[in-house]
Amino acid sequence: MVGVQGDLRLSIYLFDASCLFSKVPNAVRDVADVVTGHLAALFARAAREHPDREFLVFESRRMTYGQVEREAVALAEALARLGLRAGDRLAVDLPNWPEWVVTLLAAAYRGVVLVPLDPSLTIHELKYQLRHAEVRAAVVPESYEGTDFLELYDELLPDLPELRALILVGTSDRWLDDRVYRYADLISKRAAPGGGAIVSGDPANLPLAILYTSGTMGKPKGVTLSHGSITMTARASCDAVGHTGEDRVLGAVPAFTIFGVHVVAVTITAGATLVLQERFDAGAALELIQRERVTVVHGVPTMFELLMRHPLFEEQKPVTCRSGLVAGSPVSPDLASRIRQWCDVQIAYGLTETGPTVTVTRFEDDAERRAQTVGRAITGVTVKVVDLKSGSLHGPEAVGELAVRGPNVMLGYDRMPGETSRSVTAEGFFLTGDVALVDEDGYVKILGRRAEVIIRGGYKIYPRELEDLLRTHPAVGDATVVGIPNETLGELICACVVPTEGSIVTGDELKDFCREAVADYKVPDLVRFFDTLPLTGSGKVKRRELAQVVGLELSTTT
Repeated sequence: MVGVQGDLRLSIYLFDASCLFSKVPNAVRDVADVVTGHLAALFARAAREHPDREFLVFESRRMTYGQVEREAVALAEALARLGLRAGDRLAVDLPNWPEWVVTLLAAAYRGVVLVPLDPSLTIHELKYQLRHAEVRAAVVPESYEGTDFLELYDELLPDLPELRALILVGTSDRWLDDRVYRYADLISKRAAPGGGAIVSGDPANLPLAILYTSGTMGKPKGVTLSHGSITMTARASCDAVGHTGEDRVLGAVPAFTIFGVHVVAVTITAGATLVLQERFDAGAALELIQRERVTVVHGVPTMFELLMRHPLFEEQKPVTCRSGLVAGSPVSPDLASRIRQWCDVQIAYGLTETGPTVTVTRFEDDAERRAQTVGRAITGVTVKVVDLKSGSLHGPEAVGELAVRGPNVMLGYDRMPGETSRSVTAEGFFLTGDVALVDEDGYVKILGRRAEVIIRGGYKIYPRELEDLLRTHPAVGDATVVGIPNETLGELICACVVPTEGSIVTGDELKDFCREAVADYKVPDLVRFFDTLPLTGSGKVKRRELAQVVGLELSTTT
């Protein structure tokens, strides 16, 4: 266990976490010689080694590792005074503010399980996640984007008996009742002599966070991830991008997503500086990159696309950017090539359930594999494909559902033992739901989601193949391919296209373009144009919503 600076002493809390979640079998995580770690211990070491180095930059605020450590320890001890014990759940319902990062670290020190929430959730979505996770306390903004969060939570509290304390981030002097505490007051108290907040235990089994899936294919599920899962994948990403403590990292990915948590953990692991952006905006991000001399950019493909389309991009090329991760949704070879002209990113693949990283490209990979695949599995992780019909595991060069085994895999779906058991094979592999090909050298190519496969006239069509093709057309800015129910063929192929600004293109032209490159049965039956594609809070396209919109249009015109 790593020591901590200042007056903090280590108080060890040992507890059995097995009752907190529905556990994935040990076979999924028991891999020899894989180093895992405790997030609070990693941060404490970084704060001890370079206390005066900038850790967080947000607008005019600048906080060193030492300052963040003092706030995190103070908040952790405040949580203890509020009655939160190791294993209790603490929600954080904030945008990308420094207080979000401090809350994560305080939870890690105290052994409390963090539940990150999307600040834009509707009241019904928020109530469901707070109740499902049995949240004991929540850190919330006083107001954000026109919403008074104190009023919002006040309306929810009667239906949430477990939720006993609100910690309010804000500056107003409004009257607060005895369940509401000011964040500023809690962090202003010095750590008590002999006090402490680092919880000891096996990092592979010690829960750090419960993150809710986007719910694009049904009700959101609470994914329980351990300290070991989060820190293991962070180390792998550090290695892949050559991270050092000299790097300055753009933190624009929403913090409530697994990618956002990963960006924070990767920065801590490298001992680097995190430059936060409250909410991603391409123009503001480009100015931030230039002003703060950002060297590492992590983001979903849409973020990189918007950066490159913005008028400021050509005026002030982000020349300081050297690498980063692009992940979260499919990355076409064309997009990867354009990004790498100014930022030599790695492509990563993963899910919330895998903490998140499963595979990543490396600088030493050949150009074709860096563009056409999502790389190889990270150290300690095994990937195979499962036959879609028989369920048996395949060897290399076969197409099937990608299955993952390793310490990065979740502890389980919170309070969902049945759902957890259905997601794991008899051999202990987690089933990702993604259709993939693994070549003889271990490189993985993602073909699409199993649930998104379109079956037209008995033929299987993988949307990813068509989407990558359509994005190479000069008039296409973005594209998503969905299946539309049809009595004759089973499903029709519909290409939902966002044209590039100022371009003129017809559906027939795009069909002809596809016909030159793919078999006739793969050519879209329908092409529909959109100004933007509907996205979830984590940046994924709402495919079901698109299919419903097109299906409704067809039903009203026939």
